[in-house]
Amino acid sequence: MVNAQPRRRARRSRPDGPVTLDDVAREAGVSLATASRVLNGSTRVVGEALRERVHAAAARLDYSANAQAQAMARGRSDVVGLVVHDIADPYFSSLAAGVMNAAEGSGAIVTLSVSRGDAAREVAHVAALRRQRVRAVILAGSRWADGASTDALRAELEAFRAGGGIVAAATQDLLGVDSVLVDNAGGARRLAEAVVGLGYREFLLLEGPGDLLTARERAEGFLAGLAAHGLAPVHRLSAPFTRDGAYDGVAEFLARDPLPRTAGRPPVLLAANDVMAVGAVAAARDAGLDVPRDLAVAGFDDIPTLRDIAPALTTVRLPLTDIGGRLFALVDSADGGAARREHVEGEVLVRASTPDLRG
Repeated sequence: MVNAQPRRRARRSRPDGPVTLDDVAREAGVSLATASRVLNGSTRVVGEALRERVHAAAARLDYSANAQAQAMARGRSDVVGLVVHDIADPYFSSLAAGVMNAAEGSGAIVTLSVSRGDAAREVAHVAALRRQRVRAVILAGSRWADGASTDALRAELEAFRAGGGIVAAATQDLLGVDSVLVDNAGGARRLAEAVVGLGYREFLLLEGPGDLLTARERAEGFLAGLAAHGLAPVHRLSAPFTRDGAYDGVAEFLARDPLPRTAGRPPVLLAANDVMAVGAVAAARDAGLDVPRDLAVAGFDDIPTLRDIAPALTTVRLPLTDIGGRLFALVDSADGGAARREHVEGEVLVRASTPDLRG
């Protein structure tokens, strides 16, 4: 029979140190194993009276449970590790906001890791999360053309999943995990065709790094959209997937080559993402050009900061916050079955940066 009477406060094992689980067990008059099952979580059920006694003792001693001990007891922690390429990029910060908004109220804690676009660092982050026994890993960001880096990441994810971990990704369909797949090529093609329909005939492509699959997919989509109308870009520029990288690349080009014009119509620059488009607009203005009178510009993603850009940027809208929410929903509803795939198509938004040249 359980004695529910409160005990006298037991002497702490280390008066000058942090309160330990052993202190709580002594205070509650239970075994260390019982205190661990109550405070760290376990599949073994502890009676309500003992649970109340342990929680009361923990409160009196101001005890904080050890997260690693909880993970060991439960098999997994309540932590979801989100790994992105660059949190300063509004694309990734919007995705992260979507994940965290969806996690609100679920009991999950979302932690953030940044790979800085380094494939090896991304694998290292996943390995660290696996050692910490997190509940799930969410990956957001393009794969690289280097097959070896994808193989290394896939192997790490397989080890994580073999231990009971859950994975979801917003990337190319190369990892064999639950994924939200963005139609990069299709969105870029529709954007190119929409701009052709506005009367533009001279095109510059501002492409991202050639080893980044998202950049490749978008460049292929732009080319396909132009080719469908018998057109091709007059110049193809390559730059990092950043505002400053795009600024430098476009500034160098403008200092070297005159802009092409057909029948007095300005050319249009199609950028692989919005932050690159913003860099291109800044470089054009610093070169004394007017956007869009001398150079029209379009981007891709519809990042939130575009609301402060003038002229308003033509782009392909991706529901970035919604994608983040869908990623969390995938890990929160995982059942160990076959990999699930959700598809996202972007919406072309024609704005003031590409005015209609017809008529």
